[in-house]
Amino acid sequence: MDKIIELKNISKAFDGETVLDNISLDIYDNEFITLLGPSGCGKTTTLRLIGGFTHPDQGDVIFMGECINDVPPHKRNVNTVFQKYALFPHLNVFENIAFPLREKHVPKKEINEKVNEMLSLVMLSGFGNRRVTSLSGGQQQRVAIARALISHPRVLLLDEPLGALDLKLRKDMQQELKKIQKSTGITFIFVTHDQEEALSMSDTIVVMSEGKIQQIGTPTDIYNEPVNAFVADFIGESNILDGVMLEDYRVRFAGQTFTCLDAGFDKNEPVDVVVRPEDVDIVPVEKGMLHGTVTSVTFMGVHNEIIVDIEGFKWMIQTTESANEGEHIGLHLDPDAIHIMKKSKYSGMFGDYSSFSSEMDELSNPGGEEEE
Repeated sequence: MDKIIELKNISKAFDGETVLDNISLDIYDNEFITLLGPSGCGKTTTLRLIGGFTHPDQGDVIFMGECINDVPPHKRNVNTVFQKYALFPHLNVFENIAFPLREKHVPKKEINEKVNEMLSLVMLSGFGNRRVTSLSGGQQQRVAIARALISHPRVLLLDEPLGALDLKLRKDMQQELKKIQKSTGITFIFVTHDQEEALSMSDTIVVMSEGKIQQIGTPTDIYNEPVNAFVADFIGESNILDGVMLEDYRVRFAGQTFTCLDAGFDKNEPVDVVVRPEDVDIVPVEKGMLHGTVTSVTFMGVHNEIIVDIEGFKWMIQTTESANEGEHIGLHLDPDAIHIMKKSKYSGMFGDYSSFSSEMDELSNPGGEEEE
């Protein structure tokens, strides 16, 4: 794939507070790339820099080999779909989509052809005469996407466009967006704080925190091989423990020594150990590598979420097996369930589930919107 955008050593501050700290990123043609991170991490600012709505304090935005730092938004071959779709309420669906072409004085016949093509693409054929105010949130979003795509930009920027939709519609639109991206071949740059959204849609995920890029990789790489405790905690659920790499393929944590698949660390190097909840097996106490007491069991539909206290550290286990509060159980870990990470500034900030609840997750990110 050809490189279409390069961000080179970009820094940006607002009111003396650094929002982006010397980030560099390559974005490729026909790629669905997601900027993922918590509120305030710099992802929306990165999107706005690409769109031309914000200018870097340092560094360059390169578009197809040319620096576009001083090119205004309307002269960039880039369009944006915002979380608030900014449709024109006085225009019907057809005219909302046709608006960019009318501004360019495109012939009427060509407008009709292109609008109908876009309506078909976003599965709104027959909706042309509808008022946009009569549409559902998902339908309004499709109109906004059609309007952004009708000029065939090389890049489409999407700033948390699914945030206002309910859960089922959001999942449906995730699949639709991916389908639209593949059928048009346009590069999509998508901003979200929703990990599941990023994992299900992206070719490439860029995980951000505190104005820095923490990791770039495929969804599989990011999930299975997080580079530090922040990424491990932010992408899915993780048990993160202090450990010591005794030698290649041998690590000690939770008072026991385990075989793992990692190598290349110093002997006796302190490390962070990640064990995903779905990779832990419940076994009889006498067969367990570890054993502890169940403190809570939550039925999640497909699986149970079980919290187990092992010497004061609360593990999460996701399993179709059942257990009862107060029960003493054993845990078994295969070598490929254990992932070793180097210590980082995030070590010790994440780890156990002593205060875990879905309500706390919601409180940590109210509303999902981000001011950056």
